[in-house]
Amino acid sequence: MSSANSAHSVVEPSFTSKRIAGAIVILYALITLVPLVWIFLTSIKSPPDSISYPPKIVFTPSLEGYCNLLTTRTRQTPEYIASLPEPTGTCDEVTRKRNMVIAGPSNFLPRFINSLVIAFGSTFLAVLLGTMAAYGFSRFRVPLADDLLFFILSTRMMPPIAVAIPIYLMYRELGLSDTALGMILLYTAVNVSLAVWLLKGFIDEIPREYEEAAMIDGYTRLQAFRKVVLPQATTGIAATAIFCLIFAWNEYAFAALLTSGSAQTAPPFIPTIIGEGGQDWPAVAAGTTIFLIPILVFTILLRKQLLRGITFGAVRK
Repeated sequence: MSSANSAHSVVEPSFTSKRIAGAIVILYALITLVPLVWIFLTSIKSPPDSISYPPKIVFTPSLEGYCNLLTTRTRQTPEYIASLPEPTGTCDEVTRKRNMVIAGPSNFLPRFINSLVIAFGSTFLAVLLGTMAAYGFSRFRVPLADDLLFFILSTRMMPPIAVAIPIYLMYRELGLSDTALGMILLYTAVNVSLAVWLLKGFIDEIPREYEEAAMIDGYTRLQAFRKVVLPQATTGIAATAIFCLIFAWNEYAFAALLTSGSAQTAPPFIPTIIGEGGQDWPAVAAGTTIFLIPILVFTILLRKQLLRGITFGAVRK
C-alpha cells in the first residue's frame, strides 16, 4: 500500500529549483528581445547615427527613418526650400533639414496591405480546409489514411527553392504571377499540410460520444460538427492559425520570385529601401518594426488559446 502511494506521489520542486528555472526563462526572454529592441532603436536613429562605430546607445531620437519609409523625396536647392511655406508636418520638417522635399507617398503601404491580404487570406483558407480534412481523417475510415497523412506532411519536407522554378513556370502559364490570388493559393497549399496534422490531433482528443449524442437528439453530421466539435476545437484552431499566419507573413523566397509589382509583399520590399548614401538602415528598421505589429497583436489576442492549444492533451487523467 505504501509503495502504491509513493508511486503516485508527486514531488514538488524546491524553492531554489523554481528560482533557477524562473531566472533561466527570464534570461532567455531578454536574449530573444535584444534583436527586436535593437531594430526599434535603429528605426528612431538618424542615418549617421545608425552606421556609427562603435554603435551609439545614447542618441537623439529622430523620426527620419519612418518619414523616409513612408515617403519619396527629391533634393532641392536651399533657395527653393527657403521659398516654400512653413512645414505642414513632422516629416516635412525633417525632410527639409536634409535640403529635400516630399514628392509623394512611397510603395511601402501598398506592399504592407498586400501582406495583410495574402497572409490572412491564406491562413483562413488553410485552417478551413485543414479543419475539414482533419475531421474526415479523425472520424471516418479513410483508405490508406496513414499513407495519405504522410504524403500530406511530406510536402513540407522539401525546401521552397526546390520547387520554386516549377511553380514559377506554372504560374507564368496560368497568369497567376504577381497576383494576390496566386500567392494566397500557394501559401494555402503549403500551410494546409501543417493545419491537417495539427488539427487532427486536437479533434482526436474530442470524444466521439458528444457527436453521437447530438445526432441522437436529431442533429445531422454537419450540425454536430458545427455545434459540438468546432466549439471544443477552438483552441486548436487558434494555435494552428497562428503557426500558419507566421509562415505566410514572413515568407520571402516565393514572394521574391513570384511577385515584383502589384502583388509584392513587404518582406522582399523592405530590404530594397535605398537612401542617398546606400542602404537606408533607419527606414529598413522602421519598416521591420511596423511589419512586426500585426503578427504581434494577433498572437497577443490569441495567446490564451495558443497556450491551451499547445498543452491540449498533454495531461490526461
